[in-house]
Amino acid sequence: MIADATTSADVRNAVSTAREHGLPVAVYATGHGGPMPAADDAVVITTAGMTGVFVDPGRRVARVGAGVRWGEVIAAAAPFGLAPLSGTSPDVGVVGYTLGGGMGWLSRRYGFAADSVLRAEIVTADGEPRTISADREPDLFWAIRGGGANFGVVTALEFRLYPAGTVYAGTATFPLHLAADVLAAYRDTDIPDELTANVVLTRESVAIRGMYAGPAEDARRALAPLWLGEPVADGWRAMSYTESGTVGGTAPHNFTLRHDVPVAAIVDAVHGGANTVEVRRWGGAMARPGADAGPIGHRDVPFSVVVDGPAEVVAPVVANGTGGSFLNWLHDPARTHTAYTAADYARLREVKAAYDPDRVFTPVKSIPPVTCTVAA
Repeated sequence: MIADATTSADVRNAVSTAREHGLPVAVYATGHGGPMPAADDAVVITTAGMTGVFVDPGRRVARVGAGVRWGEVIAAAAPFGLAPLSGTSPDVGVVGYTLGGGMGWLSRRYGFAADSVLRAEIVTADGEPRTISADREPDLFWAIRGGGANFGVVTALEFRLYPAGTVYAGTATFPLHLAADVLAAYRDTDIPDELTANVVLTRESVAIRGMYAGPAEDARRALAPLWLGEPVADGWRAMSYTESGTVGGTAPHNFTLRHDVPVAAIVDAVHGGANTVEVRRWGGAMARPGADAGPIGHRDVPFSVVVDGPAEVVAPVVANGTGGSFLNWLHDPARTHTAYTAADYARLREVKAAYDPDRVFTPVKSIPPVTCTVAA
């Protein structure tokens, strides 16, 4: 059964119907996260019709429906010199991205997207619509800000916006023979929180791609230690945040968190047949959560690496990682628990038991209630 929702009442009715027939509920929003789930033995609630973006420039806050994509929020906030903590693609849905944590170009400066959430409207497994915040049902509010779609159907989110009218962003490409030196400089240089810069290697080149949340002259100073010689092409420039989708991104194939940058293994990988390797620096505001921040694990990790290529060249690059993961970029559902600290995962299971003990909501990256027996 497919239920096309345009209001919270539609979602409530669909959840109640699912419970009456003993069926699980799956949610399908904008489609960026994959194909629509099979509706043969489940109630699939589509939320793409739950549109609407409201920006309060005085409070620097946006309220969006569950079907809204980041491009719509960026466009609505831009006239006020504000921006959301969106991802690299404006086509990604706001809610799914945010519930999984949400890391984008402004995250080193301001934190994860989940950290910016102020309020959520959600329909839980009992069919009840709830408005939750740090002051109203705080355990559930904590859980959704990084715990994914395990706790209900989020129908609307309210979150902070940030000053970001003009940024400095782009990609600069250097010859591949500089790869080891660029990676070493990237590993060893302390960069300011305003700068998110990733190193992207292909079989032909090494590139520095990113964004600086500030003036061009400050950006150039921050980038200088990474600029080893004249680039083959330099696309870094001042731009409106509305153009952030042009900067590009890398699909998170074979994603691993690391305490180091395995320079030799990465260089060997691109020479050995890897299509792409991207090294991303974490840290900044992401590593300084507030006291009530959600359950995004491994905030203190300094680097992540993604690599797309044959298994034999991937293996040395992903070896000796931390063992942790990030929910948005996790491909193996059996490793969902690795996106969290042990304490946070235990608490998430307790919240699941309190709000959905019968597992009405079983997303692909599922968290079982504490009453279920799971493998260690």
